[in-house]
Amino acid sequence: MMGPLWRSVVGKLWMTIIGLVAVVLLILGGFLLQYIDLQFDEATSHRVKVLFVYTCIIGFLLSTFFAFFLSTKITQPLIQMKKAADLIANGEYRTRVPVRSNDEIGDLADTFNHMAQELDTLIRDLNHEKDHLASVLRSMADAVITFDAEGTVILSNPPGQQLLDRWNGLDWSEAEATGKYRVRNQVPIPLFEIYRNVLRKGRDMTDKIHVQSGVWSIVMAPLKSHDVVRGAVAVMRDVTEESKLEKLRRDFVANVSHEIRTPLSMLQGYSEALLDDIASSPEERQELVQVIHDESLRMGRLVKDLLDLARMEAGHMEMNPVDVDLTALLRRVHRKFNVYAKERGIKLELSTGEEELNIQAGDEDRLEQVLTNLLDNALRYTSAGASIRLTGSYTVLDGKHWVSLGVADEGEGIPEEDLPFIFERFYKADKARKRGATSGGGGTGLGLAIVKNIIEAHRGKIEAKSKIGQGTTFTLLLPVEAP
Repeated sequence: MMGPLWRSVVGKLWMTIIGLVAVVLLILGGFLLQYIDLQFDEATSHRVKVLFVYTCIIGFLLSTFFAFFLSTKITQPLIQMKKAADLIANGEYRTRVPVRSNDEIGDLADTFNHMAQELDTLIRDLNHEKDHLASVLRSMADAVITFDAEGTVILSNPPGQQLLDRWNGLDWSEAEATGKYRVRNQVPIPLFEIYRNVLRKGRDMTDKIHVQSGVWSIVMAPLKSHDVVRGAVAVMRDVTEESKLEKLRRDFVANVSHEIRTPLSMLQGYSEALLDDIASSPEERQELVQVIHDESLRMGRLVKDLLDLARMEAGHMEMNPVDVDLTALLRRVHRKFNVYAKERGIKLELSTGEEELNIQAGDEDRLEQVLTNLLDNALRYTSAGASIRLTGSYTVLDGKHWVSLGVADEGEGIPEEDLPFIFERFYKADKARKRGATSGGGGTGLGLAIVKNIIEAHRGKIEAKSKIGQGTTFTLLLPVEAP
């Protein structure tokens, strides 16, 4: 009990006053007792000594009362400030202490309250900035992930967390076996190399990584504190579509250049032959002129297809949706190609059933263009003696009524690895096909891309199935009801 009392301010003050009183009384007692013994008789001396003892006791009691009175004026505000400091340390930044005097204790309490107010303002500003930063991170479409020096994730926005979950769910056993990447805490394996380089070099780094079929642009910067790298922050953007578009643009420019260069070279060469009068007979001149004419027609078709495709992909395709009798359309297209098929020794069959096929909103000219392109391709790559089937029927898919049109040939077929790409511009499954395989100089490589755009403009679907040596089947689905 005496230990805590002695360590408190009240105990120290009380012990000090008691000590002072005791010293004073002892000094006075030493002189007074001798004087009492000399000046008074024994009875009077005894009464004076008793009075002196009572006086000492009363002095001790008064000093104790005075010490505890001072404690209410000095120690109670200090205790309140201590409790307030504990509350502030626990996060209660609005805590204040009452100011009950104008002395040094009051000044201390006023200073304490000012400090608490400034601390409260600072914490609120920090929380505001934190919430602002969190809102910015949440609203970012890019993935943001922060790592500490041990590779542990300490902060990520929702896209970053989704990316982490997706990458952590992949099987990286092959990458780990090759030693190309090394797992360290929670750093995803695709980011580990750039993360390690950022920690080692202490500067920003950028890179592009390929994860499965996706392409990611990575910008990673070090987090420094007193020139010591304490982590890294990575900003990742999915640039898969941009990469595909860039590749498509390069391929488009290369293919257009290739497609135009050949007819231009032939036009230039054969026209120079005519100018130099190389042809020695009218038949040779007629042959040269015919080649120039064919190549000019092919260039015209190429330019027309490019313009059509550009308008379609830009959403500027002109559509005239009306009720379309698909049965009549199929019969008309069949008649148009039947003569050409007989000349090639190919059997062209039409099967529509007994029910008339109609859709409520279709562009008849555009649909005829679709069937023309598909039949032209089928005839081009189907050998003599084989057959081509043109079919039409109603079908129900996902509770909706559709008209299913089919063009099935018994031609060369398309390799399975090429099927996903046959609707891309300038894509040709058979890289060895010659331009002169058919009359008119061959196709432009845009026909199927135009077909897909027209079908999608009708809110329809198109798919292709093929086996090498057994032929190819194109299936079109057109909605019966108007969208």
